[in-house]
Amino acid sequence: MIFTETKLKDAYVIEIQKFEDDRGFFGRTFCQKEFEKYGLNSNVSQANVSFNKKKGTLRGMHYQADPYGEVKLVRCTRGAIYDVIIDVRPGSPTFKQWIGVELTAGNYMMLYVPEKFAHGFQTLVDETEVIYQVSQFYTPGSERGIRYDDPAFRVHWPLAVQVISDKDRSWPDYSL
Repeated sequence: MIFTETKLKDAYVIEIQKFEDDRGFFGRTFCQKEFEKYGLNSNVSQANVSFNKKKGTLRGMHYQADPYGEVKLVRCTRGAIYDVIIDVRPGSPTFKQWIGVELTAGNYMMLYVPEKFAHGFQTLVDETEVIYQVSQFYTPGSERGIRYDDPAFRVHWPLAVQVISDKDRSWPDYSL
């Protein structure tokens, strides 16, 4: 795997290192030793799938509060997404900054989302599937969110929002 740190401290884009031959290719999507080599949390408590029927579907921005903060490893396995993370760690040098990364079934890239980062994505095509591993079990009482259009962050989404849950549309303005 090829690890590239993003402009947000502790967040990485990870590419599958492909070993190709006439059959196709082989590559790893996860290796505990490689994650630990970069000082990344390698614990996996759950693996989730999100299937989205319509282009322009937006899910997020979600995170879990302490002590249930979770790391996510996100990969698009069908279709394409614009994956966004926001650093909401008050002491971080990249606090309140965000990045967006295009993950597609064809580019085989993944996004490592550290604890205390809000995460969300928008589908770029119909029939998109996203797989993500998380380091903590889902804990409903610790769930937090940031509205996709919160003026504190000014995230620029590539498409008009076509589908969004009432919960994601209704998160309050961000405050510490």
